[in-house]
Amino acid sequence: MNKLKTEASWSDFTKLDMRIGTVLSAEIFEDARNPSIKICVDFGDLGTKKSSAQLTVLYEPEDLIGRQVVAVVNFPKKQIATMMSECLILGGLGNENAVSLLQPHKPVPNGTQIG
Repeated sequence: MNKLKTEASWSDFTKLDMRIGTVLSAEIFEDARNPSIKICVDFGDLGTKKSSAQLTVLYEPEDLIGRQVVAVVNFPKKQIATMMSECLILGGLGNENAVSLLQPHKPVPNGTQIG
C-alpha cells in the first residue's frame, strides 16, 4: 500500500500553474537514459513548451499528436539528456512504470488553467 507523501498546504498547491495543452509533435527520445518521448505542447497564449515523458509503455509518439494533456508549466527548466524540459506532463503511474496521461474529458482551449 502506498503511503501519503508529506502533507502539503493550500499555499503549496496554489504555487503550481497547471495548464491544458495540445501535443503538436512527439518522437522517441533516443538520448534519454530511460525510455521516453520528446514532446512539444501548445499552451495557447503561453506558447509552446517541450517536455520529455516516460510514456513508452502505453503510448506510441504518433498516438500523442493532437491529444490534450495536463502539465505543470511553472517549474524551472530541467536538462534531460540533450534537451531542456520546459514543463512536466502529468499522468498516473501504474504497474511496470505504465504512465497513463491525465487529460480533460472534453476538449478545452489550450492554456486552460487547472485548479
